[in-house]
Amino acid sequence: MGLRQDGRSNDAIRPVDFQLGFNAWAEGSCLISVGNTRVLVTATVEDKVPPFVRGSGQGWVSAEYGMLPRATHERTMREAARGRQQGRTIEIQRLIGRSLRAILNLKALGEKSILLDCDVIQADGGTRTAAITAGFMALTQALTKIHKTSAFTTKPLKDWMAAISVGLHGDEVYLDLNYHEDSQIGVDMNVVMTSKHQLIEIQGTAEHGLFSRTQLDLLLDFVEPAIDELIALEKSVLPEGALLIG
Repeated sequence: MGLRQDGRSNDAIRPVDFQLGFNAWAEGSCLISVGNTRVLVTATVEDKVPPFVRGSGQGWVSAEYGMLPRATHERTMREAARGRQQGRTIEIQRLIGRSLRAILNLKALGEKSILLDCDVIQADGGTRTAAITAGFMALTQALTKIHKTSAFTTKPLKDWMAAISVGLHGDEVYLDLNYHEDSQIGVDMNVVMTSKHQLIEIQGTAEHGLFSRTQLDLLLDFVEPAIDELIALEKSVLPEGALLIG
């Protein structure tokens, strides 16, 4: 049996669903389902910024990421119980924060912070890319709520954005990797991209073999239509986001 066992073509993404406003109390929230992966992102707005931003007239976005104990096949101990975060957790939450700060006009936000809590409820590959995509949706909802009470004078968002994984197994490219695929893939890449196909971040790793510049371009060729598909879905469920983009 080949690498892909769920019947998808190599260039197909898994079924994606957004449930907006999942948390009744947060300024923004989105439960994203990508196949069997489910991530809940909540956005909290605070009228303050970290000390290193204070006085600059601009805002800040940060993220925290975590997996629930039974997000995977076996229960894992909560990191709070261990007394420290794992290196993978720190790396992923920094990626999420960087990606969302890149799409935001921090000056337009003013000295406000938006904190994104990204909780993996169920993991089957692609949790970081799902968290970034859902994070954008939660962030946009929070900005919409701010705009309704205190209108932005400058559009706070630069563009729509989404994230997706892609990989290389031998000479075959596979889009949107689930856990089975990700655990066997030779080259694993996560791409964060705007609707104009501008790159925000690429994380590419040759886990079981090297890859060429030509193969890198091929991987990105698979990513662009997937980003278009994800952003079309974002626009369909959150059309008011267009009012914040300039």
